[in-house]
Amino acid sequence: MVAMESDSELERGDAAPDFELPGTDGETHALDDFDVDALLVVFTCNHCPYAKAKFGLLNDLAAEYDDLAVVGINPNDAEEYPDDSFDAMRERVADGTIAYDAYLRDETGEVAAAYGAACTPDPFLLGHDDGEWRLAYHGRLDDALNPDDEPTEFYVRDAVDAVLAGEAVPHPDRPSRGCSIKWPEE
Repeated sequence: MVAMESDSELERGDAAPDFELPGTDGETHALDDFDVDALLVVFTCNHCPYAKAKFGLLNDLAAEYDDLAVVGINPNDAEEYPDDSFDAMRERVADGTIAYDAYLRDETGEVAAAYGAACTPDPFLLGHDDGEWRLAYHGRLDDALNPDDEPTEFYVRDAVDAVLAGEAVPHPDRPSRGCSIKWPEE
């Protein structure tokens, strides 16, 4: 496990890079497939303790907000990390460990690279502006920096509430912390 912090070059207001990725539901998903007012794209995986510590929060957000879609994208090299394989992803969804609106596989890591994702989890909250998805917040989900820490502040909830209200996110972008993305070999 190599812990690192996120460091994307995307800035608030930038258009979100599009994607077309296979989901654990057997469908292919693209940005425009999500008919909601806010979209939380989280680069995550199955094996990282930092990512695992946020499964519950992400599941809760997916269940609680009707106008938000939570989309997990796993970019890790499945050959080196079999626990991040597409089959293992499907197992986590089937057993209820992961209950996001969509859990997608970024086999090549190209989508993670386009967003500038660096760690798992690495969250990007998008809002609709002028008919396209734009970055509204990139940063920590909460104030628990380590997997065993209990959060006391939930930055992502405040950010989602602001986006859904058509307001600016009140928190600065704080780097997320997690395991480094295990980039697929080329």
